[in-house]
Amino acid sequence: MIGGDQSMTTSRHDVPSSNADFNQNISETVFVERHPSAWDFGFGLSLGCEIELGFGERVVSAAGAAVLSAILVNPLDVAKTRLQAQAAGVPPSHPRLNVSDQRTSLGPKKTFSDLRCSPSCTNGELGTRAVCPPECFRYSGTLDVFYKVIRQEGFQRLWRGTNAALALAVPTVGIYLPCYDIFRIWIEELTTQNAPYLTPYVPLVAGSIARSLACISCYPIELARTRMQAFKEIRTDVKPAGVWKTLLGVVSPLRSTDNIQNPVQRYRILWTGVGAQLARDVPYSAICWSTLEPMRRYILGMVGENANAANILGANFSAGFVAGSLAAAATCPLDVAKTRRQIEKDPARALSMTTRQTLMEVWRGGGMKGLFTGVGPRVARAGPSVGIVVSFYEVVKYGLHQRKHTAS
Repeated sequence: MIGGDQSMTTSRHDVPSSNADFNQNISETVFVERHPSAWDFGFGLSLGCEIELGFGERVVSAAGAAVLSAILVNPLDVAKTRLQAQAAGVPPSHPRLNVSDQRTSLGPKKTFSDLRCSPSCTNGELGTRAVCPPECFRYSGTLDVFYKVIRQEGFQRLWRGTNAALALAVPTVGIYLPCYDIFRIWIEELTTQNAPYLTPYVPLVAGSIARSLACISCYPIELARTRMQAFKEIRTDVKPAGVWKTLLGVVSPLRSTDNIQNPVQRYRILWTGVGAQLARDVPYSAICWSTLEPMRRYILGMVGENANAANILGANFSAGFVAGSLAAAATCPLDVAKTRRQIEKDPARALSMTTRQTLMEVWRGGGMKGLFTGVGPRVARAGPSVGIVVSFYEVVKYGLHQRKHTAS
């Protein structure tokens, strides 16, 4: 595919030395002129196809993929965030209830054992005795998070932060995937002409640049989502704070512990932990794309020119699942650091802490186990998420192109 430009200088009267050379020359000569097939979309190198699809069409494809992924994998994101917040020593719930109110709510015939991990179970204290057993407020793993969230807060709380995830995913992926396509095509053309030996590293560079742009642009929403997912909601009858109310609680001195009066400093806190996010997302994207591209090329290469939409879906999902899982596992320590910085309640400390300091703090407190807190749900979330996003994106791109080609 990369040698398409060289085929233009090949003499049509040259006699190929072998049948393999003949087939190669034919494929290189016809490549630029033929209409893109399904295989080209999955393969990701059809320049003609990429030029025909505009930026807006790519954004539509990416946005649809982002919405689907955000809804399906949000419970795993909640589990991962709760486990990491617990490891950071964040209180599992809001401040303790008033003792007299607790006596009233219990009633004359209720005992503390009746409240064992029930929805009304709180972390309050009566004298020196806990209202509820300590294990009600400790998560032992992903399934334990699911069980306790459903029992204490309700099934719908597993989708806590979905509105933030959707508000984040659509613009983020709408920036990320189209920019990745554009950067990849441009850098591939550049390296093919000037430094062919660098071409295998193009997905790594393009993915890193695109992810950085998306991360910085939408970071405040990511901050809100992490805070929304990290804390247990005591009152299930009250609607929890949404994205904007959560962000107001971060920047407003009246609604948080933030005593910084400088408006610039207050709004700067919305980007608390952006360094840790970039430190996580850039290598994540580099590992993901440098694994995904050759893997899906290999899978689609076995199918050949007869590939259809189902082949594209399967190849992209499989490659995305493996690549996303590997990248998520490798970057888990940086995800732990990002979560700790985002849920930090002390504004001065949040602004002064660095990613390196946070990682050292995690290492001193929990060692290797602390650095990989939540790796299970993180990997379980990232694998299908990347698979869904990439496969849906490529299939919708293919569908849009087919519709456009048929109409013309």
